[in-house]
Amino acid sequence: MNPSHPVFGTSGIWFVSQWANAGKPTSVRLVELGPGRGTLMADILRTISKFGLSQSLTGVHFVETSQALRSVQEQLQSSPHYGDVKLHWYNSITEIPRSPSEYTILVAHEFFDALPIHVLQKKETGWHEVLIASTDDLQTSPPPSSENKDVETTNESTTQENSTITPGPRLRRVLSPQPSAASMLLGHSSPRFDKLPVGSFIEVSPTSFRIAHHVGRLLAANPPPSDIPGRSRSLPQDEKAEKEEVGVGGCGLFIDYGGANVFGDSFRAFKQHKIVDTFDQPGECDLTANVDFAYLKEAMSGLVSTHGPLTQSSFLERMGLPIRVDALLRGAKSEERRKVIQDAASRLVDLNGMGKEYKVLGITSTAGTDVEAYPFIREQEPVQEEPVKKQGHDESTETSSSSA
Repeated sequence: MNPSHPVFGTSGIWFVSQWANAGKPTSVRLVELGPGRGTLMADILRTISKFGLSQSLTGVHFVETSQALRSVQEQLQSSPHYGDVKLHWYNSITEIPRSPSEYTILVAHEFFDALPIHVLQKKETGWHEVLIASTDDLQTSPPPSSENKDVETTNESTTQENSTITPGPRLRRVLSPQPSAASMLLGHSSPRFDKLPVGSFIEVSPTSFRIAHHVGRLLAANPPPSDIPGRSRSLPQDEKAEKEEVGVGGCGLFIDYGGANVFGDSFRAFKQHKIVDTFDQPGECDLTANVDFAYLKEAMSGLVSTHGPLTQSSFLERMGLPIRVDALLRGAKSEERRKVIQDAASRLVDLNGMGKEYKVLGITSTAGTDVEAYPFIREQEPVQEEPVKKQGHDESTETSSSSA
């Protein structure tokens, strides 16, 4: 998705609607996780300025670890859409302080799909982690081809000194011979995983879980007792909560590849907009994995209300994308410009592409309520977790003691 195009500013309308539903708090801050070049935030600022929200804006907060991108974002302060808004940068969302008097609006676009994952396989003995090993110790078979993502099987007792190694990636996947403390913890980190049959693979991101949990704490009107500064350990939990100032809460959107279910084989690498072998050029490719939105919802449970996810197509169309596109087309000064606008809008809602692949999760600070937030007007049917197996992969895969 290209967030720099004006048609994507439609998401800003959702933020305005939630701000209005909250009673139009007089102090508002915007937070973005992984803002890239800052173009999405510029679109949001342009949209909210038309509805009076920008007059309540106290600042824009970016969670960005790249110094190079921070320099690019800093230059945006001269943009007319940013105006006099003060920018703040953080290395982690945990550095952003809770501000009960400010309504917090948060967005994360293509952020969670780039976070680290653990790949696990369920065996009779429990959850085993898929690890990475070097192909240098292989003597009996060539390394995996660029098309094969299967977990490697090795039998080091049958090595032969005169075997040759076919050129290819120097890394391979191996299965841990025994469950580890980490694999058992992650394998049981969601009740959904317990229902999966033996042989299933899952991709789990504890980093995503922690960040989503902190998003919930940041947007919640009533934070958990552990958030209370200088709390007394002798006080009961409910008394501690009463001592913390009740905040005005906030809202947020997560927009990413994925779905409301766990995935087992979505990890992939891109280079120059093409899928390549994940081990072929380490450090030179963009790595991504589908986002388990149900896992993110579990991380925020009890803190905020979550809505969806919806497909990007449904979200944008329900939020008035066709009306926005018509307005842009009327204002276009050339046929070429009109075509650019129409093509961009079509890509956003294309059900054979990003309109279906991208999902949108809404977050509001109404924890524990059944209040729906438009356009998330109907909860999706519960997703039945299915066993995820590698194509051509036998459940009886041998384990390897080689790992890295």
